[in-house]
Amino acid sequence: MKVKIIGKSQSNLPWEDKPRDILDVVWRSKLNPIVKRDALPTSNSIFNSAVVSFKNHFFGVFRVDDKYRRMRLHKGSSLDGCHWKIDENPISFICEEPELANFVYGYDPRVCWIEDRFYMTWCNWYHGPTIGVAYTYDFEEFFQFENAFLPYNRNGVLFPKKIGGNFAMLSRPSDQGHTRFGDIFYSESPDLIFWGKHRHVMAPTSGWQSTKIGAGPTPIETNIGWLLIYHGVITSCNGFLYSMGAAVLDLEKPWKVKYRTGPYILSPQKIYECVGDVPNVVFPCSTLTDVTTGRIAIYYGGADTTICLAFTYVEELVDFIKMNSI
Repeated sequence: MKVKIIGKSQSNLPWEDKPRDILDVVWRSKLNPIVKRDALPTSNSIFNSAVVSFKNHFFGVFRVDDKYRRMRLHKGSSLDGCHWKIDENPISFICEEPELANFVYGYDPRVCWIEDRFYMTWCNWYHGPTIGVAYTYDFEEFFQFENAFLPYNRNGVLFPKKIGGNFAMLSRPSDQGHTRFGDIFYSESPDLIFWGKHRHVMAPTSGWQSTKIGAGPTPIETNIGWLLIYHGVITSCNGFLYSMGAAVLDLEKPWKVKYRTGPYILSPQKIYECVGDVPNVVFPCSTLTDVTTGRIAIYYGGADTTICLAFTYVEELVDFIKMNSI
């Protein structure tokens, strides 16, 4: 069966054809890093950020660690998805609950369109890391909900449509620090406030994904299942090393894994992925897709310092996952 992306055509997404000397299923942009660490006067680093298409332009929510090393979220816009103008001021959330309005830190955002607005999730502080939830209609005003889960949790990623009438999210329960464990779980909610129907999706295995795993960009709906790009971590003699993998989840029961790649699809090998505030990190956070061509542009953080871009085709990637599934 030919693999097709379900959604809208987006012919203007950033794209570079695969170089002839590249044999891998995913290849990097020649422009990398597309956002450098000092893109703002106050920034120490800009990485692990979410990008979407909106009104023939591109908008995003960016993780910006400032020179105090505070973790803040900033909005940004672009005409081509590669050259970005990032707001120097952090997002100020509109929140009716005073206890939640006390913003301490926020990082690793994801953004997706569901029905009539963009929803945003991020790692939010509430007596430890948990999953913050907000929405925006226009990337001007951001309205904050209750946190989705109890601490401690990271990598909260919404599905771009309701499943069985409910909102659906992937997440990774963790601890207060950089935990050495981590499985991906699935949860549902009727209103984005009360969450339940928790299901286990998948756990670390061996090799590059032996320490922990976490959901990456918003899952991509295809005719054969949800395409999930995720990160996996191995503990080496030099610390954690983050690489990129992919899986196909069942459309109706996304906690059921149909295929999961054994080898990674991208690992830290370039200087901008290996040298930075946290060396040896490839961390996918968002994708742009085109239904007509099957093209996928993947935005990922390099070494917790910059934003990078890579490309693939949906059919080639799914074929790779099936052929190398564990």
